[in-house]
Amino acid sequence: MVRTLLLVDDEENITSALTRLLRRDGYNILRANSGKAGLELLKSNQVGVIISDQRMPEMSGTEFLTKVKVLYPDTVRIVLSGYTELKSVTEAINQGAVYKFLTKPWEEDQLRANVEDAFQRHELTVENARLSHELQLANEELNNINLELEQRVEQKTRETVRNLSVLGVSQEILEHLPVAIIGIGDDGSIAIANQSAHQLFPAGQILMGEPAVSVIPADMLAWTLSDAHDKVSDASAYLINDHQVVCWCRSMGEFSQSSGVLLVISTCMQSEGVSAAAEALQ
Repeated sequence: MVRTLLLVDDEENITSALTRLLRRDGYNILRANSGKAGLELLKSNQVGVIISDQRMPEMSGTEFLTKVKVLYPDTVRIVLSGYTELKSVTEAINQGAVYKFLTKPWEEDQLRANVEDAFQRHELTVENARLSHELQLANEELNNINLELEQRVEQKTRETVRNLSVLGVSQEILEHLPVAIIGIGDDGSIAIANQSAHQLFPAGQILMGEPAVSVIPADMLAWTLSDAHDKVSDASAYLINDHQVVCWCRSMGEFSQSSGVLLVISTCMQSEGVSAAAEALQ
């Protein structure tokens, strides 16, 4: 970072002497012979530290630095003057317009040390402002992320509620179908069985969770696990609990992520109507 120093004094020999002294410290030094000229230079230059004489025509040093405080509050402002102006300078210090008061004639090492300290103070102020700005941007980004997350959660919640509603309706339809519906998972156990399925098998027999081999007749189960039912219209007749039934079988996964097979079982008296319904499922 380039350290730019502004010297303001109506006596050119003072600004020249200060320039010779402070140039060795690597500062970019600007000079003005009045407060008005100093304000003009500040419009087009990023100045970190200002050293101004107090006693100048038209505008005193404290008046000049008071204006600078309003326009460029991050600058570090120093008054260089005699003890006779101490009262007016003290007032400016108390009002925050002046950071430090140095007297004429100056002690060179002390003056250089004070200017170095002033630049360090300015750079710390600038760095704090930068970090505060970055923190503000980070907080705004975090707020946007939180808002987006809340919207996604709200959307997912609506989808879940809707899916649960659809699932409830589907479950109610499944339970009231006049034909037996049995779903067999990949592990060979019964995953789904509606009321009609329970009525078809002996009273009190548990279906869901049971191995299909312990519930479904062996010949029906063998046909179910074969590849002879590529179409839902393919059906076979079997005997279940002294009831002559017709069974349709369909592999799952075409319209969902489900796997396994689905059995639709009806008595022979229902088979004609079920066949028509089964055709409609294709």
